[in-house]
Amino acid sequence: MAAPSLTPSTAGPARPASPRTAGPPPPDGRFARSLRRNLTAHGFLIGAVVCFAVFSWYPMIREFALAFQKTGNGGTRWVGLDNLETVYHDPAFWQAWRNTLLFTLLALLLGFAVPFVTAIVINEFRHGQGYLRLLVYLPVMLPPVASVLLFKYLYDPGYGLLNELLGFLHLPEQQWLQDPGLSMLSVVIASTWMNMGGATLIYLAALQGIPGELYEAAELDGAGLLRKVWHVTVPQTRLVLSLMLLMQVIATMQVFVEPFLLTGGAGPEGSTTTVVYLIYQYAFNFNNYGAAAALGLLLLVLLAGFSAAYVRLSRAGDE
Repeated sequence: MAAPSLTPSTAGPARPASPRTAGPPPPDGRFARSLRRNLTAHGFLIGAVVCFAVFSWYPMIREFALAFQKTGNGGTRWVGLDNLETVYHDPAFWQAWRNTLLFTLLALLLGFAVPFVTAIVINEFRHGQGYLRLLVYLPVMLPPVASVLLFKYLYDPGYGLLNELLGFLHLPEQQWLQDPGLSMLSVVIASTWMNMGGATLIYLAALQGIPGELYEAAELDGAGLLRKVWHVTVPQTRLVLSLMLLMQVIATMQVFVEPFLLTGGAGPEGSTTTVVYLIYQYAFNFNNYGAAAALGLLLLVLLAGFSAAYVRLSRAGDE
């Protein structure tokens, strides 16, 4: 048997294996979770933006285009400012603006003052404020149709509670919704009752943020309730009052539901025809969508000015 050779091998030392080309390292668990979380958030955000674009931006763009178009059996054609001219020369246009401004003025006198006074009264109570807040907010929670039926009963010329009360006091009965001179005021009263709850709670929150030391100092100076309200409450809530005033102007300029449900929209001799109801008439009664869009565009421009003032006041309050 041959002995194994003891001659050293001439082969060199073994070379280390060359490393394989590797790609980017896989993301760790934290990065993957963050990526999935961001993708989910962006997915929800994209869905919200798409819905907002479809149901808000597109109608606004379409309305702007429709204000300068004429629609009919022959299709759609551009007519320039003809729709604006048609609206401008319509006598109902000026009556609608007068009625809307009258509603806004009356609604500010009642809908601005009544919630503020109510908030001051509630703030004076040391106990039971929660029940009072709930009681004030109840009309807001009622469906508008139910509130309108209630006021139709109150205003009914035959068996309404208001005329029953006038008869008990030996005063002449009134045609609350049938008299052109009373119909708008009657609508404003109903609207104030239906919508005052939210404003009252906002004013109440502002009042409860006023330091009590200011009222104590005013009492030491001999100030009564009215002087405390004028010299302490009003200055301390000036920003909230200004913002609420602008919000109420914007809301009342768009009034539609209350006149439509109480008086059918137009009211006796057109006394409750508002701008938004006239837009409704142009679109659905007269099939003049171009005129409706033109009038809506005019209202949009006006409300944009109030909205800009509201945003500016809001920023001033934040600063």
